[in-house]
Amino acid sequence: MAEHRHKREADARRVFSSVSTAQRVSAGLAVLATSTIVAAGVLSANPVSVVAAKDSGNVAAADRSGLSASLSRPDLASDRFVVSRSASRKLTPREPTPSARHGKQAVKEARADRAQAATAKAVRQAHNKLWTTTLLNLWTTSEEDATLVGGLPSTRQVLVTGRRAGNRVEVVVDGRSRWVTEGYLSEDKPVDVGADAGLSMAPCPDPGVENGLTSDAVYVYRSVCHAFPQITSYGGWDAHGEHSSGRAIDIMTSDVGLGTAIAEFLRAHSGELHIYDILWRQRIWTPVRAAEGWRVFPSRGSATADHYDHVHVSVY
Repeated sequence: MAEHRHKREADARRVFSSVSTAQRVSAGLAVLATSTIVAAGVLSANPVSVVAAKDSGNVAAADRSGLSASLSRPDLASDRFVVSRSASRKLTPREPTPSARHGKQAVKEARADRAQAATAKAVRQAHNKLWTTTLLNLWTTSEEDATLVGGLPSTRQVLVTGRRAGNRVEVVVDGRSRWVTEGYLSEDKPVDVGADAGLSMAPCPDPGVENGLTSDAVYVYRSVCHAFPQITSYGGWDAHGEHSSGRAIDIMTSDVGLGTAIAEFLRAHSGELHIYDILWRQRIWTPVRAAEGWRVFPSRGSATADHYDHVHVSVY
């Protein structure tokens, strides 16, 4: 029995080896071709049909469904590639249509026309006149990027429209709308005192103001006292802020024109008087930033704290 079994195994090997090499190669190629056709059919199948069939657990049905779909829909392969291209394409903002662009331009032009009409009406109706209390720059609009087109000298009457925007007010110059910095127009004619008024160290009527002041602060007090005799009230040394050092003086006045004249007088003599800063009507001027002119500072909550009722000056 052992020999017989061994003989059969040998025969089996001989039978297999008797098959020609050419036949084995042909068989392999046939299997490969069949697999390729089936795979192509599955890949080109309707994805929905394949997924549905596989979800139901019938894999064979899924393969048949995909293959039949590829045969009945020869355009599926091309559709698949089109979808692939569109998926990889980047989205770009849609350009506005000519009509949309025209509509936006029309709205912009309409707004500009309304603004121009409002300006023309304000210029026509302007009738109130105020005095300039200092040299004022003239701007084309109230915006920060407005164009500088000239200036108004101090002590000059000018028509005002009553319109305000930002920190500027509208005036009328040569029949045109112009804008100037707010706070430097007065109903009363300013006191015409310039830098040529001169400085003085002569004693003033109220020597008590000088108590506790430094020599430079006394020089400021006496110079203002003689240049502006209408000022009768001063604040000298006290226990708060710069006043506690004896280097600051408050020149009491609520008159815009008079106060501005005093502030400009001090500014003109800042080098001789060794001035550190000047505060008037919520604005500050310092020699170290003289090129910036008067600068607005945040409100401190009251007319006195914002220096609307006095000119504050301090020295080094």
